[in-house]
Amino acid sequence: MLLLNASGCLDALAAPEVARQLDAFVTKTITPLPREGNAPPRIAETAHGMLNAIGLANPGRERFLGEMLPRLHELELPLWVSVGGFCASDYADTCAVLEDVAAIELNLSCPNVDEGADSAAKIVASCRAATSLPIYAKLSAAHPDVAGVARAVADAGADGLSLVNTLRGLALDPQTLKPILARATGGLSGPSLKPIALATVYACYAATGLPIVGMGGVTTGLDARQFIACGALHVALGTVMFSDPDAASRVREELAELGGERVYALAHDAENTLDLRAKVEV
Repeated sequence: MLLLNASGCLDALAAPEVARQLDAFVTKTITPLPREGNAPPRIAETAHGMLNAIGLANPGRERFLGEMLPRLHELELPLWVSVGGFCASDYADTCAVLEDVAAIELNLSCPNVDEGADSAAKIVASCRAATSLPIYAKLSAAHPDVAGVARAVADAGADGLSLVNTLRGLALDPQTLKPILARATGGLSGPSLKPIALATVYACYAATGLPIVGMGGVTTGLDARQFIACGALHVALGTVMFSDPDAASRVREELAELGGERVYALAHDAENTLDLRAKVEV
């Protein structure tokens, strides 16, 4: 099992000591051209999580490859590059020029941009033709048949799944009763997302058997253990890292104390069924 960060939840160059607590680092989503993102305010706290409407702000592919990626390699961590775009060729062109990284995560489900995108399966197929690197497809639980989408991207050549991305939500100022975020809605993350994320991991593992990075409200070792019991191979930390920079080390220690390896072995034994996995005490 690897412990990763959720894309966009950690600036490894600004906080390398935090990044080195992880088993691998996932970059912020990179698009072909630079993006300033959405107007502020872009972050709002909620009772049980956080809304963000960053809008894929990033320096663009050329600057990332020339300036940021070499510096990230200095961390001596396996690197997963999050790739975004607005058509299949956007994704594939970036995948084609990536090398010497551990994996590519395709951001197929950002709720904070207005541009449409080609179908998830079409994007994965284009990227599969462009690179031999491992490809993880990041999906949203908002789709009415996310397990069907998971099967489609698996058939298109995805090596794994990242589950889940944020879900669209709204926060109102208690005084004005107007949206706090400039674009009104944003992506919900944090503990309130966890039950939905667990259900999605469970369904998509049953549908595909692919390796899964489980994420969405992981704050403790118990949370990580539950994602593993539902089928996740790896676990990613997101919102918790904003309030607890040492979350990765703590979650790893808590998971070890809870017997996380035993749950992993039970959950991923090829002879076990989903029924057996569901009976694991978490």
